[in-house]
Amino acid sequence: MLGKYVISGGKRLKGTVKINGSKNAALPILAATVLNGSVNVLENCPQISDTKTAVDILRHLGCLVNKENKTLIINSASMTKTEIPRELVKKMRSSIIFMGPMLARFKKVTLYYPGGCELGKRPIDLHLSAFKKMGAQIEEIGDKIICSCEKLNGCEVNLTFPSVGATQNIILAAVFADGETVIKNCAMEPEIADLCDFLGKHGAVIEGGGTSRIKITGVKKLTPSRHKIIPDRIEAGTYLIMAAVSGGKITLENVDFRHISSLLDILSEMGCEIQKNSHSITLEMSKQLLNIPSIKTLPYPGIPTDMQPQLTVLCAAAKGVCEFEETIFENRTAHIPELIKMGADIKQKSDREFIVRGRNSLKGAEVYARDLRGGAALITAALSASGTTIVNNSSHIERGYENIVENLLKIGADITLKI
Repeated sequence: MLGKYVISGGKRLKGTVKINGSKNAALPILAATVLNGSVNVLENCPQISDTKTAVDILRHLGCLVNKENKTLIINSASMTKTEIPRELVKKMRSSIIFMGPMLARFKKVTLYYPGGCELGKRPIDLHLSAFKKMGAQIEEIGDKIICSCEKLNGCEVNLTFPSVGATQNIILAAVFADGETVIKNCAMEPEIADLCDFLGKHGAVIEGGGTSRIKITGVKKLTPSRHKIIPDRIEAGTYLIMAAVSGGKITLENVDFRHISSLLDILSEMGCEIQKNSHSITLEMSKQLLNIPSIKTLPYPGIPTDMQPQLTVLCAAAKGVCEFEETIFENRTAHIPELIKMGADIKQKSDREFIVRGRNSLKGAEVYARDLRGGAALITAALSASGTTIVNNSSHIERGYENIVENLLKIGADITLKI
């Protein structure tokens, strides 16, 4: 859907937002429902376009999927297919996460190089090399990937980079592998721990989820289970920054502050007043934002790359200068030319480095979302800008933010989605 958001800025955001289930936790768990060949009940599943694509993939493969509000009941017993068509794979990069569980259960999977946001190369070599080490054969024909094996064997995988997707895919492939699989230098994101928690409820034997070393002992079968998806830490961070740039006060419910501690540290250092409780966070910004010298994205528990575009807007609205270094994706700067249209003072030093000089205010303009988080950043900028901003390509934002218009209207924003 190529819609657009029309936003009149300058409104102070104030109120409460309930955070939805995590996109980045839900997608690998949806893929994991392939494994048990029985019933899976997922609570708190976000209703966004990416999860809808994952459900479309499951249904194509032969799964029965029913929805009850934000709960999905998935029965994978009737799965019959092992190929995911190109048109579904191209809708989102996370479709690659189906490789591990399908290879584990059916010993074969065929799919295509994935789509999603254009953030750089993001190669899947780490996924494929681990599958090969476990005994799979990989054949590539154009953009088609065919993985097959007689069986998967446990092994030791030492990742050269703590890739979230590779860590998840290896875990999923290893659940039914013979023996033990040990992953070293693996990603430590909360979404990894949530996947391991989900699999453990089904009977998988996994140690170290959420640490840099995970051990999976292969089992013969899994059982039905119920699981509640963790809150979305990136959605939470986005709303906090929206409130901060508007000079507002916001309370987030259904959030785990431990998952965004690095972001909360930055917001506090820049002048925001923050109160944390077991399941809520309140932020108030009643004075001038002050820039910190530098921000560098890093794997968890560092600053998430998914928050870099929104932080760029925060620093553009603050007093002083901040230097950014993006260490995860080489092309995560598509939002910068659009922010410059709105009056932001940003100078790129390289594909991964740029300098933000804060100024008093941004101004409305017509801009284009090029990817999910960059689109969220443009909405964030529009909320604090003078005049009216049109943010085109709403479909990017809808991939990761559920009911963003309704949530912003509730806390005082002037925003409309036009199709």
